[in-house]
Amino acid sequence: MNRPASFSRAFRTLAGLGLLTAVCSAQQPEAFPVKIRVDASKPAGPLKPIWRYFGADEPNYAYMKDGKKLLGELGEMAPKQVYFRAHNMLTTGDGTPALKWGSTNAYTEDAAGNPVYDWTITDKIFDAYLERGVRPYVQLGFMPQALSTKPEPYRHHWTPEAKYDTIYLGWTYPPKDYAKWEELCYQWAKHCLEKYGKAEVDTWWWQLWNEPNIGYWRGTQDEFYKLYDHSVAGVRRALPNARIGGPETAGGPGGGTLEKFLKHCQEGSNTVTGQKGTPLDLISFHAKGQPKFVNGHVQMGIANQLRDINGAFSVIAKFPEYKSTPIVIGESDPEGCAACQGPQNGYRNGTMYSSYTAASFARKHELAARHGVNLEGALTWAFEFEDQPYFAGFRVLASNGIDHPVLNVFRMFSKMTGENLPVASDSAIPLDDIMKNGVRGKADVSALASMDKHRLAVMVWHYHDDDVSGPDAAVNLTLPGLPVKAAEAKLSHYRIDETHSNAYTLWKALGSPQQPTKEQYASLEEAGKLAKIEGPATVKIAGGEATLDFKLPRQAVSLLVLEWQ
Repeated sequence: MNRPASFSRAFRTLAGLGLLTAVCSAQQPEAFPVKIRVDASKPAGPLKPIWRYFGADEPNYAYMKDGKKLLGELGEMAPKQVYFRAHNMLTTGDGTPALKWGSTNAYTEDAAGNPVYDWTITDKIFDAYLERGVRPYVQLGFMPQALSTKPEPYRHHWTPEAKYDTIYLGWTYPPKDYAKWEELCYQWAKHCLEKYGKAEVDTWWWQLWNEPNIGYWRGTQDEFYKLYDHSVAGVRRALPNARIGGPETAGGPGGGTLEKFLKHCQEGSNTVTGQKGTPLDLISFHAKGQPKFVNGHVQMGIANQLRDINGAFSVIAKFPEYKSTPIVIGESDPEGCAACQGPQNGYRNGTMYSSYTAASFARKHELAARHGVNLEGALTWAFEFEDQPYFAGFRVLASNGIDHPVLNVFRMFSKMTGENLPVASDSAIPLDDIMKNGVRGKADVSALASMDKHRLAVMVWHYHDDDVSGPDAAVNLTLPGLPVKAAEAKLSHYRIDETHSNAYTLWKALGSPQQPTKEQYASLEEAGKLAKIEGPATVKIAGGEATLDFKLPRQAVSLLVLEWQ
């Protein structure tokens, strides 16, 4: 990869500060050996691209400068296969964004109480997605002020210093008229059909609300079922093939909320039709980790997130009619609030977020296989916050147009296609142990692998819950069963660590500028891209087997791609 002169000068600055050599310093503990084996002769079914779902509280950022830039980067990874979910798509307001707030003014009423529909802002949002290869995961919510049973107070002015619960105002309440809500859903779906066409809109997902088992819904669960029945009726009236579902519960199974919702859809009385059951094409829930700040460092809580997923999958698997229904973990993150700040969230800017993402996504695949359910996607609730300070500590994929290291994990995932290959690592922490204890003793060093025709990809991570220094992993990667007659294959080795695919390290080395020069900005942009490490460009193959040896620093992620004729 050719780097601009400014980028090279910037990394010479890093070297001068000792940051480039820190990871390979003689004072570092001796690397510990890790053996990983990936058998290319035993494909285990398709590796589903569950990574290609993203979302945010603030819908209006999508059509702003840095929002459009980031959407473009997401769309480039898998054009027309990436989906975006946003809150506040029906919230009343003039479209001015703020933390945990957005609005579209899609629905108001005239003096006589007649509906007035205005799709100007919702169109701007969806246009921004579609023009960049991203498709809507449409959230029906929140309640327009003119429909709310408690319209005042309506708009919050939350800041990271405020209590979270202060956001739950008039937009969280049931409608005063369910027929008007249903008509709103119908009119929006009908408008989308007319504007974007049936072939396009039939590829979208539709879902109702957000986390109805906590403060986001101030009605009863029966009222939520009623809202769902009317929502399905409205959308399906315009789009008979619409894929619609829910319930986007907080905390995985949500203390019984998910199971009760599935029972309603399966056998409950439909409020609209009077018949048994309501269509359900998508099952969604949320799963979050629980980081803490202990003894002067961040300690991640990966166990909490995986237990949420395990619990929800267990519930879904109890319903035979839903075991093949697509599941999207509608928010799947290391913790619960992208706009919140604090020392426990200090993992976000650097490589800890990257290694956590790699290790957790692999376990999502494993849990879905264990329960025999159809995991379609795991949605990362992180985007960007327009016009905030650089690397301000929010859970984002980019900061002022500068990509964070975690975004490069998704770029790695996008290079993994085809069949899922079995992986055996002598340093992998077993799934049940992680769900019980996290990764608090030995580090978790393992891999996810895929093969597609003449191409094999192996993602290897070195993860630990504790953000403290530790020895490198000396990885010995063996690849038997390669369908290759040639004596060698092309090798590309991508890396995320302190000095690769990492604009944050460079930004700190440049003095943490909040107003970087044009040259500094160009260097930061380049540093944020997925980078290769120096090394051999080919790997030898003998008897259908290849072996690779490399060191992997703590909290680093590698992607090794072999290609042959």
